Amino acid sequence: MSEKKLLLVDGNSVAFRAFFALHNSLERFKNKNGLHTNAIYAFNNMFENVMEREKPTHVLVAFDAGNTTFRTAMYSDYKGGRSKTPGEFREQMPYLRELLVGLGVKHYELDNYEADDIIGTLAHRGEEAGFEVVVLSGDRDLTQLATDKVKVDITVKGVSEIESYTPEHVAEKYDGLTPNQIIDMKGLAGDTSDNYPGVTKVGEKTAIKLLKQFGSVEGVYENIDELKKSKMKENLINDKDQAFLSKELATIKVDAPVEISIDELLYNGKDLDKLIPFFKEMDFKGFLSKLNVEEEEVELEDIHFEVVNTFNEEMFTADSALYVEMLDDNYHLSDIVGVAWGNKEKIYVTTELELFENAAFKNWLAKADGKKVYDAKRTYVALNRYVGKTEGINFDVLLAAYLLDTNDNSNDIAGVAQYYGYTEIQTDEQVYGKGAKKGLPEDEEVFFGHLARKIKAIQFLSEKLEKELEEKQQDKLFYQMELPLSRILAEMEIAGITVDAQRLQNMRGEFSKRLQEIEEKIYQDAGEEFNINSPKQLGVILFEKMQLPVIKKTKTGYSTAVDVLEQLREQAPIVEHILDYRQLAKIQSTYVEGLLKVIQSDNKIHTRYIQTLTQTGRLSSVDPNLQNIPIRLEEGRKIRQAFVPRAENWLIYSSDYSQIELRVLAHISGDEHLKQAFRDGMDIHTSTAMRVFNVSEDEVTPNMRRNAKAVNFGIVYGISDYGLSQNLGITRKAAQEYIDTYFENYPDVKRYMEESVREAKDKGYAATLYNRRRYLPDINARNFNLRSFAERTAINTPIQGSAADILKLAMIEMAKRLEAEKLQATMLLQVHDELVFEVPESELEQLDQLVKEVMENTVQLDVPLLTDSNWGKTWYEAK
Repeated sequence: MSEKKLLLVDGNSVAFRAFFALHNSLERFKNKNGLHTNAIYAFNNMFENVMEREKPTHVLVAFDAGNTTFRTAMYSDYKGGRSKTPGEFREQMPYLRELLVGLGVKHYELDNYEADDIIGTLAHRGEEAGFEVVVLSGDRDLTQLATDKVKVDITVKGVSEIESYTPEHVAEKYDGLTPNQIIDMKGLAGDTSDNYPGVTKVGEKTAIKLLKQFGSVEGVYENIDELKKSKMKENLINDKDQAFLSKELATIKVDAPVEISIDELLYNGKDLDKLIPFFKEMDFKGFLSKLNVEEEEVELEDIHFEVVNTFNEEMFTADSALYVEMLDDNYHLSDIVGVAWGNKEKIYVTTELELFENAAFKNWLAKADGKKVYDAKRTYVALNRYVGKTEGINFDVLLAAYLLDTNDNSNDIAGVAQYYGYTEIQTDEQVYGKGAKKGLPEDEEVFFGHLARKIKAIQFLSEKLEKELEEKQQDKLFYQMELPLSRILAEMEIAGITVDAQRLQNMRGEFSKRLQEIEEKIYQDAGEEFNINSPKQLGVILFEKMQLPVIKKTKTGYSTAVDVLEQLREQAPIVEHILDYRQLAKIQSTYVEGLLKVIQSDNKIHTRYIQTLTQTGRLSSVDPNLQNIPIRLEEGRKIRQAFVPRAENWLIYSSDYSQIELRVLAHISGDEHLKQAFRDGMDIHTSTAMRVFNVSEDEVTPNMRRNAKAVNFGIVYGISDYGLSQNLGITRKAAQEYIDTYFENYPDVKRYMEESVREAKDKGYAATLYNRRRYLPDINARNFNLRSFAERTAINTPIQGSAADILKLAMIEMAKRLEAEKLQATMLLQVHDELVFEVPESELEQLDQLVKEVMENTVQLDVPLLTDSNWGKTWYEAK
């Protein structure tokens, strides 16, 4: 075996395979910026596998340079029958190249040539230079390159199953042909994928038969007279030019003017400096954890601070920074291990918990004097457990940095500091470690110094960020929306929501019984017992014993993924039962078992809201994620039965904005048809169906309304014809017709979209009604795919972001009114467009009027904002 091995990857082909391997999970694979990542994810998985399997010394990924090549010059319809590439795939291609840079792998494209020609040329050069060569592609055209030294691996289904083509395998597959004769076979039979003609009515079998007899296309025509008179002979004679043209089109160049040398393809391992931030940007936490990277130690300048064990009033001054240290993310449970505070002249650090009993410290916390912090909500909640309410936080570094650039927010103060050019601070991971090894450093001085540096960083950043908020006219957004909201969210988190653990335990029993019943049905259908949770055993039952058609294979056997089972649903009752079993098992483990684990000693769940994560300003929820409780399945909805009010004579009250994003779209687009439908109180999806399908209201069918709903929400999220076709199970052409008809009927929506893009190109960002900005660095990119994604984001950010802002303003006003009217009713949860309260029965009518008044009138749009409110003894009844 050669010591030198060259791996050549057909980038476009494998990426396309990767995209479609996970295209059923399109909506699940998105990063926090809204970029689809399924192709990038699957490509990385495939690449890691092939690198592990082949262990090459030299690697190149070749890409097509564009649609125009020497082949299109020869034959204008070359590849002409192909569908338009989905935008969801195109937007990922620039990032695939970034991934390759991080993986330490060269990529290359060549004007006027295809990736195949680059691969053919380098495979030929590699073989001559004594390399063992492996080609990876999804395109069988490349099998013509197979030799004793060149193996061509073709992806069969998805990207995990590989079929290896050697000269022997080609002969076995094509009845004795050599790899070189693949070109002749394509010349005679043509290629529907690449849209070149071949000879009329000559298919693969006939072509193989002719080649076995005459050796090549040239041999066939040199001996054409030997063929008996037949329709085939007539077609061969008539289509001679097509046959030779097709052969030329099918021939992969082995002498293209490729300028990159094989020596330049030496693989030296991953470039972690580029790969780590890339994986972070893509939200690939699993890939990040596999890297297991140790951060480098940094030399820092000395910092002056005082460690104190006794406290007096002079230490606590106005306009100081304050930092409370906890080692765990969940600040509801984590112990405070240190506190630091101070101004520009003096910094104090302590680990003495007596601080929390000290009158001077308590008085300072209770004052409205300006205090600067990093993460106000975390600080409020943590201190509340020790000393009660904190007042006077007037600046939050984390919130300000997030508002100024949502692309670069960090949950570690060092990340924000370094972004703004302040490098005299280490990350928490560098000081405390991570995972099981996480803990306080052995040297106490290191810990004290780290806390002091956080105070210095807060002081440095506060000045810088405050000034930038004013310059960008975002100070109002910060001081009147986000900072007050952090206090309200803290109080909601502290209040928590009561959970009936007994009800969850009963559910666990009910679901276990139901799972057993479904299990029995599956065993009856299968004719035997087996481990339903084992994909391998399930695959054997479905595809070997029951002979169901094999949809997809993996490295380890048959795929039994959800998308595969969905395609088999109609073929056998067992498949429906397996899908039911999996859904119920997921609800049981994630929600029933999961919620039981996080009920605290006060019988409540205290979720944490993350205010600085999403690009649009929406809140997210963790520990546990209460925004993700499934509501599509009845069993999922039943989980809400366990969420109850604090006492017997109390109720859970829920109020939800009705179609807020579409109302915002009507307002900011100014489209009269859209506005009138909302003003008339019409069902917006029915109204859209009437216009798109040109029917009267009583002619709108449920299916028409469903399609109109998909278009309505698709427009808000900048959906493509491909995305809409996937959602509705229709052709891309039909989906595009829906979109076109929508724009004809709502012309101002189209105008708004065009103006949003134009404005974003001028300013470099998109903004909400309240000047929440989302910077779009790729809005003027020369690369079409990068630019297209940024344009889509420019359209949907003002809609989604303004809807999030409206709900936040309503929450702030609601908190003020509850306090002003001295109601016991408490705001507990925010879930997407819904607010959840608990209320004494005696206050129900008052709360109902107040919620309606506040949520519908805090913000005035050109269309009415409407809410839908319900209440009951559980959250389930209130929904």
